[in-house]
Amino acid sequence: MTTTESEPESMTEPEPERVRLDELDGAPHAVVFEHDAPRTIRLTLESDQQLPAHRHPDTDIVCHLVEGELDLALDGESHHLTAGDLLRFSGDHEIAPTAIEDSVAVLVFAPQETD
Repeated sequence: MTTTESEPESMTEPEPERVRLDELDGAPHAVVFEHDAPRTIRLTLESDQQLPAHRHPDTDIVCHLVEGELDLALDGESHHLTAGDLLRFSGDHEIAPTAIEDSVAVLVFAPQETD
């Protein structure tokens, strides 16, 4: 859709955004897109690196492991991921990723739907 004089500015579609993961700045977290929702980050962990246990309340998360191998603990239960795996889970869990080898993941954080 293109903007015309009769269409309010708020009805225009945002332009597609394209990024390259290897060109993002920041470690272990790099913001992929500047917009708020869905929040998307690149997570880069070195072999044996672990992030402290944490939560993302009221959020659904999709983790796509692009490179490497990691264990993602959710409330203490380990989920072993290898390159190409996707895992969807609630951010209400206690989350603790540990890299088995150098790893790169893309995480998408979406607000949970309310009933």
